[in-house]
Amino acid sequence: MKLFIFIAFNLFSCIFINAQSAVDFANLTRYKDENTNILSSKKKVDVVFMGNSITEGWVKSHPEFFSENNYTGRGISGQTTSQMLLRFQNDVVALHPKLVIINAGINDIAQNTGIYEPYFTFNNIKAMADIAQKNGIKVIITSVLPAAEFPWRKEITDAPQKVDALNKRLKQYADNNKLIFVDYNTAMRDSKGGMREGLSKDGIHPVPVGYTIMEPMIKNAINKTLGKK
Repeated sequence: MKLFIFIAFNLFSCIFINAQSAVDFANLTRYKDENTNILSSKKKVDVVFMGNSITEGWVKSHPEFFSENNYTGRGISGQTTSQMLLRFQNDVVALHPKLVIINAGINDIAQNTGIYEPYFTFNNIKAMADIAQKNGIKVIITSVLPAAEFPWRKEITDAPQKVDALNKRLKQYADNNKLIFVDYNTAMRDSKGGMREGLSKDGIHPVPVGYTIMEPMIKNAINKTLGKK
């Protein structure tokens, strides 16, 4: 019941925003054709990566990692967890994958769609995980990547502290629910809580060498979750 109320609140909020701005707030049509093609071909999808520009950029940077492993990317640049939750049914559940990887939260902290409220961000991610599990889809939660600052939000001066607090809460949730938590953050951060030199050009988005750190970490977690060697 609490999950339904929380999702309903988010739906109402986003519908209100849509009515005011007359735009597709969650970009529900972004993957419409790709999803239709998958369903019409009756292709079996093993893993869906739900995320933002970090996921979208990953697919563009190393498409073979996805195609060769039967992974499907559903990242949209700039999106917050509220937007991801709205499209979760279309971009994840409807594809009937075995597993979903959720990487979300950095754009909430950057206030891309409004003031950052840690409670709502965490519960949006939890809601996606709950929806997946209720539909027989396994879940892996991943950490928010390091960020010392946001190039488009210079006024936010405590990004590392907010990232660390959200990651701590996500790991605790994963541990309490016997889910795998993949900690990209620790593997990629510098002493100040930002992205290590050479892993990103803007301090937020990984370059190819950054993704090479992430790939074995997530692949090992996927294989463990799906019982593959």
